[in-house]
Amino acid sequence: MVQGFLAGGERPLYEIKANLFKALAHPARIRVLEILSVTGRPTSVSEILEQTEIEPTLLSQHLAVLKRHYVVSSERTGNAVYYQLAHPTISELLVIARTFLADTLAARQDQLNALPSLPPVESGQ
Repeated sequence: MVQGFLAGGERPLYEIKANLFKALAHPARIRVLEILSVTGRPTSVSEILEQTEIEPTLLSQHLAVLKRHYVVSSERTGNAVYYQLAHPTISELLVIARTFLADTLAARQDQLNALPSLPPVESGQ
């Protein structure tokens, strides 16, 4: 079992899973994961900074959260730190999330398009 998951005894899988989703619950972290997914190789912090325009301190904090939850891994080479997805299925998770979002937005668009066909509603005033 991965170290860190057993703090204070066995934690239920749903709790571990919830913590994973908490780690993903920030737009900057999603953007970082998308960058790492697209590059498909260890990517330097400076390259991530260029593509995100996030302040270096904030990026460092976001990367630490992702690393703490085993979503990314890192390797230092000289003065540079390189990050990559800790598991290839993280890319699949991003694709599934995007597909879900696109489908949800499309369904809402269908609902919005149907609004004009609804009967008029009068105000009770």
